[in-house]
Amino acid sequence: MSLPTRTDVLIVGAGPAGLATAIVLAEAGVDFVLLDRQAEGANTSRACVVHARTLEVLAELGVTGRLTELGVVVPTFTVRDGATVLAHVPFGGLPTAYPYTLMVPQDRTEAVLLARLREAGGDVHRPYEVTTVAGDDTGVTVTTTGGTVRAKYVIGADGMHSVVREQAGIGFTGATYAESFVLADVRMSWPLDREEVSLHLSPEGVTVVAPLPGGDDHYRLVATVAEAPEHPGIADIQSIVDARGPEGARSRVTEVVWSSRFRVHHRVADHYRAGRILLAGDAAHVHSPAGGQGMNTGIQDAVALGRLLARVAAGEPDALLDTYETTRRPVATAVVAFTDRMTRMATLRPRPARLLRNTVLKTVFSLPQAREKLAYQLAELAAR
Repeated sequence: MSLPTRTDVLIVGAGPAGLATAIVLAEAGVDFVLLDRQAEGANTSRACVVHARTLEVLAELGVTGRLTELGVVVPTFTVRDGATVLAHVPFGGLPTAYPYTLMVPQDRTEAVLLARLREAGGDVHRPYEVTTVAGDDTGVTVTTTGGTVRAKYVIGADGMHSVVREQAGIGFTGATYAESFVLADVRMSWPLDREEVSLHLSPEGVTVVAPLPGGDDHYRLVATVAEAPEHPGIADIQSIVDARGPEGARSRVTEVVWSSRFRVHHRVADHYRAGRILLAGDAAHVHSPAGGQGMNTGIQDAVALGRLLARVAAGEPDALLDTYETTRRPVATAVVAFTDRMTRMATLRPRPARLLRNTVLKTVFSLPQAREKLAYQLAELAAR
């Protein structure tokens, strides 16, 4: 698709945040262009947790039912150390129509969002890479590898290494965790119930295992490793589950469907707006995968921002867009703080500290109020 030379809103990045914003704008009749530097189908599994608050938001866009059909409904979160269950957190009592976590790979989520966007009359322009972004009082000029577009507003939904954010001169404050992370979709025998996402604590590091759609042996594994290989294979994953899985239960990895390694940052953009340039998703905040909060927060950003832009396009004051940062940035800083606490707690290595942590966790989460509070926080219902 050739790029138009002018539009009201230019969205850079067609991940979940960019697609969700585009759906809102398309439904509101706002002229927009959504572009992405990747060819269609170049996305991968990546984020696969969709929480209750995000399902509420996506229901308003008409996609939650479709996602649920493609995913695995998981009603429980557990924290374990070997054979010991330190916390058993059910989502069933949450005050929502979606009292569970939905496990669905990101490429499927993006496919559902793209189909919904096309139903609304929109689409993605590919592959166009942004090279420069220059804003002034009346609009923003964006130069890409395939042409130049003049827009009234630009949304940077182009990920952690956002060109839009960098070109706008917005800082991205934070740091990087020392450990690398293994991320893998695998086929394996696993002794725990497929109705739980389990967080395993061990001296070797933290590991999360969650069921994925596509068969009873299909799982997502996330694990901290001092220096992970670029493409973890069967032997790498097998060594992780052997060392960190439930004691007394052998798990056998038979296939690595997809794998990656990555370094985890915890950063929040200093501002979500610079004139007519705004940020959403990973361009605005990144953090530990603990709790599966990242994509969820980004989608919620996107829908909130899309609705504000639709109101401005309909004639409300431009100053309305200032409320985007005041409402959504505190959500991101809280998520970063929460996931950082979870990560640091989970990656304790000294034995005395681990024993104390385990005792505290088991005592605290024996209380129903503590279990309910953690379920509510993981589900991001406080962000309503």
